[in-house]
Amino acid sequence: MNIPNKWRAQFAQSLIEQQAIGESRADVFRLRQVGGTDLFLKAEPLVEFSELADEIERLRWLRQVNLPAPVVLDELIDTHHHWLLMTAVQGQDLASANTLSAAQTVDILATALRTLHQIPIAQCPFDHALQHRIALAQAHVNAGLIDETDFDDERLGRSLEDVFAELLSNQPNTHDLVVTHGDACLPNFMAADGRFSGFIDCGRLGISDRHQDLTLAARSIERNVGPEWVKPFFELYGVEPDEQRMKFYCLLDEFF
Repeated sequence: MNIPNKWRAQFAQSLIEQQAIGESRADVFRLRQVGGTDLFLKAEPLVEFSELADEIERLRWLRQVNLPAPVVLDELIDTHHHWLLMTAVQGQDLASANTLSAAQTVDILATALRTLHQIPIAQCPFDHALQHRIALAQAHVNAGLIDETDFDDERLGRSLEDVFAELLSNQPNTHDLVVTHGDACLPNFMAADGRFSGFIDCGRLGISDRHQDLTLAARSIERNVGPEWVKPFFELYGVEPDEQRMKFYCLLDEFF
């Protein structure tokens, strides 16, 4: 990998491993330093709707409110990419941690989300009000970024216009605002020694309805752990799922 000159000498002896998990447009690399701790390097093309600058802001904010997340060590922008150098969070992500039981995985995810959602929204500077998210979804459509063939199974075969029209017609009337992760899938939560150890991939963190997170978390549990664990997840988190809002936030996720 051709890393920027600024870091080339520093990591000349490091083993650089590209990470395959996740669906971000950014490339992520683990830097295994000889005699040192692992670091991560993230590179995102300088294109419209890039999210790395947002992630850097949110990682710094998470540290300010004493929530575990990677520490931003450095960043730079070259001709084609925005680069982020950050620390590694201890442990494994919840989608890869094969030493955890299903019950442990669900409990750790519920605990992590409760912890994040308890942060007073007045402390969070990132507003993801629904009208802003829908406007951004429309912008993604207009820019040709949405792949109809990547829709969830229940929407495969439908046109982009049809699914977006359904999104607009199913907006919820109530909003239970909290600080959300924004992409609350199992790969974005870390665990070590059987306990939650940190948030990663935080570029969409912001104030939104708690079902933004609960919906994607439940879907990730269903796919990765088993549908029988969705109900225990909501019981551990401590709310009854709102089926209408869950349907809506699944729809919204098709455009991100």
